[in-house]
Amino acid sequence: MQKEHKITDISRESYLQTVMRRFRKHHLAAVSLVILVILGSAALLAPVIAPYDPDAIVGSFSGAPNAQFWLGTDQIGRDVLSRLLYAMRISLLVGVMATLISTVIGVVLGLIAGYFGGVADMIIMRFTDMVMSFPYILLVLVAASIFKPGLWNIILILGFVDWPGIARLVRGNVLSLRETNFIKGNIVAGMPLRHILFSEILPNTAAPILVYATSVLALSMLDEAALSFLGLGVQPPTASLGNMLNGAQSLTVLTKQPWLWIPPGLLIVVLVIAINFIGDALRDALDPNSRN
Repeated sequence: MQKEHKITDISRESYLQTVMRRFRKHHLAAVSLVILVILGSAALLAPVIAPYDPDAIVGSFSGAPNAQFWLGTDQIGRDVLSRLLYAMRISLLVGVMATLISTVIGVVLGLIAGYFGGVADMIIMRFTDMVMSFPYILLVLVAASIFKPGLWNIILILGFVDWPGIARLVRGNVLSLRETNFIKGNIVAGMPLRHILFSEILPNTAAPILVYATSVLALSMLDEAALSFLGLGVQPPTASLGNMLNGAQSLTVLTKQPWLWIPPGLLIVVLVIAINFIGDALRDALDPNSRN
């Protein structure tokens, strides 16, 4: 009787309730979501909660953590905690904006290629294959070295490099959806192309796009950190997690001043792992074939 009651309750769930119930079963993802919300809120509120101006010299050079400076000071006397909060803000901004740009480009090209097929599909897919044939990190490094380093240049570079995977994903989904009866019915009924693409096809491929976007977000944050570490990304004095790690190239810093590189390095790891856990849980929660 209890089992039948449970089955009846599940059958009455809305799609959103089903997704939320499946997501909560992934305990690591639920914890990761809480961590991501806390860190994201701290980044957004950095101007309010940061104890000092991130660019102001407020203490001794490379000062160890103490009651006044919880994470110590950097090589020129700036508060590490304040810079860490602002750096997280920059890194999240790069990740989110690059993901939005690449998702929009990938979705538009994937919709065009999958729905119209023919010459449009051939041109878009051959161009996509050409972009994907280059080693990813090499393509990013070359683009970053050609253009002037800076925040918005890095966002645009990552946004225009990460779209091929999303384009191929959307194209594959559109090819299958195009042959379904409800899409053919819309075509026969004379519905506008805009309605078919953005009101019928796109919502039905939104779930895999969302899951894939989480991996792009994590990858974009790692790329920003790598480029800033190499001096090709966000430039000082603006703080990012990558350029905060730049000073850790010195053996003295690595061995005797761990407060300069452990906090930003640990924060990158935590953010990327949390985003990946959330992406894995979303993939399972949004899977229409799941019986859980």
